[in-house]
Amino acid sequence: MPKHRSRILALSMGALLSLPLLAQGAADATETEMAPPVGKILGARQSVHPDWFKESFLDIDEDIDEAAELGKHMILLLEMNGCPYCARMIEENFAQASYRDFIREKFDVIVLNVQGDREVALDAETSLPEKEVARQLGVRYTPTVIFLNARGEPVARVDGYRNAADFKRVLDYVAARAYETQTLAEFIAAEGTGDYSFRPHPRIQSITNLSTVKDQPLAVLFEDAQCVACNALHDGHLSAPVVDAALAPFVLVRLDAHAETPITTPDGRQTTARAFADELDIDYRPTLVLYDQGREIARIANELYRYHFVGILEYVGQRQYQKYPDSPFDYINAKTAERIAAGQDVDITAD
Repeated sequence: MPKHRSRILALSMGALLSLPLLAQGAADATETEMAPPVGKILGARQSVHPDWFKESFLDIDEDIDEAAELGKHMILLLEMNGCPYCARMIEENFAQASYRDFIREKFDVIVLNVQGDREVALDAETSLPEKEVARQLGVRYTPTVIFLNARGEPVARVDGYRNAADFKRVLDYVAARAYETQTLAEFIAAEGTGDYSFRPHPRIQSITNLSTVKDQPLAVLFEDAQCVACNALHDGHLSAPVVDAALAPFVLVRLDAHAETPITTPDGRQTTARAFADELDIDYRPTLVLYDQGREIARIANELYRYHFVGILEYVGQRQYQKYPDSPFDYINAKTAERIAAGQDVDITAD
């Protein structure tokens, strides 16, 4: 049996952000006559897995080999209990997707819990709890979906929720083995099916020398004509007053990720918008990359509910990263805990 573990761990592409590991106990807090009222976390959802997901004994070598014998790729779907993004993605992109038969034909799907204790055999010598596998794979978003080829190599990765149309593009890319000759971004661009027209926004400034933004945080919005979710971003978050307030400290610039427009990067290098997007390994649009003092602090590269979207903007715009340097969600969790302690309910899925 081939040894896949080193390939899975060594080649796994690191995530950039994380879904908050919400303290579920806070949602169950009760009041007493002496204690002040305590708020609750609302919006948590438990995933319901389709019955055609693989019943695995969590021997990853065997699972990879079995998938390869059937001409399939393997999907590792890493989720967390109560994660609304996980429940939504499994429901919309697997269980009820119009292309679910395509997934069943082309992929074996195995679910791991990022907080779980089940032993996962990575090879004949090494077994680790689910939560340790997730840590070693750099999983900081839930859901995280990792696609493995017959050699156990990660060939694509989705960090966080994606809508069904965007997720189908990744499935097509992997099923066609296009990863052998091109990046996911190149594959999507080659489809040439985009009809998105760049939308105006009052905060977007026409700046090509990004290094001139020194005293304010900088938000670089990457879009392109193939963008599936850009209209939803503009109609949703970017039209909301609470998001506008969170964007107020930023200089907001938009770049066409397919354009050869000359730009100067925040750290002063000459390049093009397209090359810059490639350098940042951006394969999803819209992506919002947040800088301060010439350094990337965080990015939003998936679809988020407004509470988390605003929280990440505040993390950089208010320079909360100086107090919480490890993750935007350390700040969001602290903000959530403060509101709950003050007796407020926090609906993490409200828009």
